[in-house]
Amino acid sequence: MLKHIFTTILLLLSVVAFSQKTITITGQIVDKETLEILPFVSISVNKETSNTIVTGAISDDNGRFEIKNLATGTYIVVVSYLGYQTEKRKVSSGGLNPIFDLGKIEINTTAESLDEITIEAKRATINAALDKKTFSLTENIAQSGGSVMDAMKTMPGVAFDQDGKVILRGSDKVVVLIDGKQSSITGFGNQKGLSNIPASNIERIEIINNPSAKYDANGFAGIVNIIYKKEKQTGLNGDVGLSFGLGALSKRKADTPTDLGSYDVNPKLIPSLNFNYRTKKLNYFLQSEFILQEALPNNEFTTRNYDDGRNISSQVPENRRQFRSIITGGMDWEITENDAITIAAMYDREKHIDTSQVAFIDLNNKVRNRLYTWKEEEVTSYINASINYKHNFEQVGHSLSANAQYTRGLEDESYFLNDSSAVRIGRDMTNIRAIEHTTSLSSDYTKALSNGKLELGLKARFRNLPVEYTINRGNESIIYPDLGDFSTWKENLYAFYGNYILEKERFDVEAGLRAEQTDVSYELDPVNAYYASNDAYDYFELFPSVRFTFKMNDNNKLSVFYNRRIDRPGEPELRVFPKYDDPELLKVGNPYLRPQFTNSVEAAHRYNWGSGSLFSAVYYRQISGAYQRVFSIDTSNPDYDIVNRIYENTGESTNAGIEILFSQDLTENWKLIASTNIYQNNIKAFQGTLLFPFVRAFSIEKTSDTAGDFKITNSFTLPLAIEAQVTGLYYSKRNMPQGDQLARSSVDFGLKKSMWDKKGEITLSASDLFNQFGLRQQIKGEGFTALYENNFETQIIRLGMKYKF
Repeated sequence: MLKHIFTTILLLLSVVAFSQKTITITGQIVDKETLEILPFVSISVNKETSNTIVTGAISDDNGRFEIKNLATGTYIVVVSYLGYQTEKRKVSSGGLNPIFDLGKIEINTTAESLDEITIEAKRATINAALDKKTFSLTENIAQSGGSVMDAMKTMPGVAFDQDGKVILRGSDKVVVLIDGKQSSITGFGNQKGLSNIPASNIERIEIINNPSAKYDANGFAGIVNIIYKKEKQTGLNGDVGLSFGLGALSKRKADTPTDLGSYDVNPKLIPSLNFNYRTKKLNYFLQSEFILQEALPNNEFTTRNYDDGRNISSQVPENRRQFRSIITGGMDWEITENDAITIAAMYDREKHIDTSQVAFIDLNNKVRNRLYTWKEEEVTSYINASINYKHNFEQVGHSLSANAQYTRGLEDESYFLNDSSAVRIGRDMTNIRAIEHTTSLSSDYTKALSNGKLELGLKARFRNLPVEYTINRGNESIIYPDLGDFSTWKENLYAFYGNYILEKERFDVEAGLRAEQTDVSYELDPVNAYYASNDAYDYFELFPSVRFTFKMNDNNKLSVFYNRRIDRPGEPELRVFPKYDDPELLKVGNPYLRPQFTNSVEAAHRYNWGSGSLFSAVYYRQISGAYQRVFSIDTSNPDYDIVNRIYENTGESTNAGIEILFSQDLTENWKLIASTNIYQNNIKAFQGTLLFPFVRAFSIEKTSDTAGDFKITNSFTLPLAIEAQVTGLYYSKRNMPQGDQLARSSVDFGLKKSMWDKKGEITLSASDLFNQFGLRQQIKGEGFTALYENNFETQIIRLGMKYKF
């Protein structure tokens, strides 16, 4: 009770990272009558309210001028030249468009009334833009020294599932980008878990709930864009960092009776080393991060209660020893003033060994009736190479870029399975070897306009993922027969987009359309007895996006959004080869799975004042063809029942909610940010058919439930250059297909000490102090109910240091 009271108190009380947006004003001065270019013309930028000069420039030999790094505000652009009439233009922006090209400004000796353009002042905060929220990781203290998942834990509207996947506003259909592009680290279209990506080299994270047409159409819940640090200083510089931690300091639930149990007090070591060498034309960079740790990424307790009176409990602790290295290097080359090339490569390799002893307990007589032991050895690696070319035309804000990227991915996973009990005595071995080839080609064109921007682009992506499946069957093998020993998945995507931004004094409009053609095929081994044929299909879809913003006054903006998006199942959701970490609760894909489509609308409002801001949004999403795992009893084994968890399309659902983000500087040394996301999930009734391992019906009941996330962060500046941070979060109970996910909470704490003239820092952080952030789900299936509890590792203490040179 005390833990919940303390969490509640914290929820009544974050660091606000204030960032000031800047704009660029450009144009060309010509004689109105002769259209002759006028060099050496004086251009000044004055504050509209006081008419005081802020900055100025002189037009060059081509009559062009460029004024950079202007803080957002209301300005008058004054053009004056000896013998010519002084011209004035009132310039205005809501922060949407960073570059304003005034075009050709024609001046002559005749006084004229010129059209006005206006730029409105706006102080950007952590939630500065209505179309995205930006979070600086330098201000994240309570989760410092950990992974990307740790860093994002307290961000508004963000949650995570047990696999480390991001959940935005109640959905895991999220696209995760690295520096604005899809990456093998985070997944192409279908996100990978972020719990094993160190956050030490990340500068900031952007959350985009309503992406424009220039982004891929994947991810109905939105986009997470992870921006890596890039040094701008000339010469040789870099940093070295080291973080040490201990995880799983206490256990939420006692282990079932086995010799091994679950790992606890798990050591973790995360070193990083980065170099950057910049000259006038060249910039070389090298970033490296490593993870050496023992961990408990899953610790699954399942209690099954069958309608015939049987009651069985089990525990699957995923005891892991892991080493991961991520090394990125490359070169930026400024060929000319207008042409630049970036060449980069990334090597990512992870190896882990998981061991587990799984006890199955008959709760009716308190007897362990089965002991199942397994060991998994897995190596995954990615080699990524990319080249990016950008040409800047003479006009500022006018550019053309081209990008080519190739990724080779490897997954080599072996399971060694051993049963030693009355149920069966036998050993099995499985191996999955998958090598993925992904090639992406894209080009983007941008042209700044006098009151907006035009964006055009095209993209092609080709993915090929063959899988080899090897089985060594033992006595009374638990491996399903006739699965075959290979599959091949291919997906080719062709896309074109156009996006237009119009920015006026009182309103902004952004409208775009993305067209995508997708060709998909999934080839099965003819031996496979569960699916009658290979699968191949193609489809052409249009994805419009619209945003309208009304500027009520300098401190109030209201935006309305509409988006249509898609979520495509990837190869892991289609894979026909089951995972045997729990032989009585098997996870398997579905090669006949289809994409889901979403229409979403949102109204968002932002109000700023001198020391804080309030962001609020109301949203509604309609999903058709939603897919997720379905629980169903498999009675094909005469000795024991198996519960399958199979991906299936489950019809339609809706999601509606409200999100509020409040930030305030309470004092000079105390900053706070609090957020809540309250939403309703409505799942329609659905009847479907499972094909694996035999044909049988399944049903989804109609459910409706209201859920919410509540988060707060308090940050304090203390004497001796020490910063402190306390965060609290609470996820309420929420409905899901075939059941409910129960409430959970967490309290985190951190300290940061700057030293050596701010070149070094030491951090101490503790996450989930009271060990209350485990996942619990209540399942209601055909013929059974179940309580699923994943007490994975969330309680971690870390001590870290970093030194810049």
